[in-house]
Amino acid sequence: MSTTPASPDNDVRPIALTGTGGIDRDAGHRLDEAWLAAAWSHPTTRVFVVSGGQALIVDTPDGGTELVTMPSFDAPLTEAHRYFLGTDADGVKYFALQKDSLPGRMDAAARPAGLREAAALLSERDSELLVHAVALENWQRLHRFCSRCGERTVIAAAGHIRRCPACGAEHYPRTDPAVIMLVVDEDDRALLGRQMHWPEGRFSTLAGFVEPGESIEQAVVREVREEAGIPIGEVQYVASQPWPFPSSLMLGFLAHATGTDVQADGEEIEEARWFSRDDLRAAMEAGEVLPPAGVSIAARLVEMWYGKPIASASPW
Repeated sequence: MSTTPASPDNDVRPIALTGTGGIDRDAGHRLDEAWLAAAWSHPTTRVFVVSGGQALIVDTPDGGTELVTMPSFDAPLTEAHRYFLGTDADGVKYFALQKDSLPGRMDAAARPAGLREAAALLSERDSELLVHAVALENWQRLHRFCSRCGERTVIAAAGHIRRCPACGAEHYPRTDPAVIMLVVDEDDRALLGRQMHWPEGRFSTLAGFVEPGESIEQAVVREVREEAGIPIGEVQYVASQPWPFPSSLMLGFLAHATGTDVQADGEEIEEARWFSRDDLRAAMEAGEVLPPAGVSIAARLVEMWYGKPIASASPW
């Protein structure tokens, strides 16, 4: 099975949330309390609040959108956890504060937004900062107790470790690898499926989590067989995307089918269908099919095959 990266069409949008915003995470300083204190107190340092997967964003006069940030001396530290996110190319340090609620809006035009909405609007730098903060917040909220002894753990390494004061165990942010694949047949048709709980007409790529002791290529073959009954031959790696809902890393593939007899499992996948480009275009124009959209890697995989961006009102 090949893992040579696929080459997307030049007209297709790049995959979002892939860390191209120029942020150096400066991981070597996370345990240096003196360095962190100096970084926090520097006059150029910027801070934003994350709560429940949301942050405040604001539209700018030039037509853009940006995170609402503040100097560290204005940051609402009461009942907040502080996470160091990194340094940009200009030397500006960034921190996120995890709180139970977002602060009062310093700018009347600011609004709360989750990652699905915000990432499609923000600059690459701000998107990179937000995905890091949301991923840390999700992990911190769900892993407060030691999995060895049950004691409540404490935050360390600027938000990137939880330590157990009772048994000394260190716990690191959880990331669950998941494969997501566009399946194509020998006639260059794409296989798209829909889950029962999705909006009517929504079709997307197949996906599933990597199991223990399994390679990512094996996971692609297994998931497509389980969900749609389709045998897979060549597996071609495309790209990855962090997807903190709550803690996934999506590993994108192009999978080549060696058979076309679709047998949807009826549980994870309610229906799966083969589409030519003309089929998909006609179905979208008729309103019968809603393709994946927004910043998801599923949308980019479909667009790489389709040959151009696909418009949709959906944030995902």
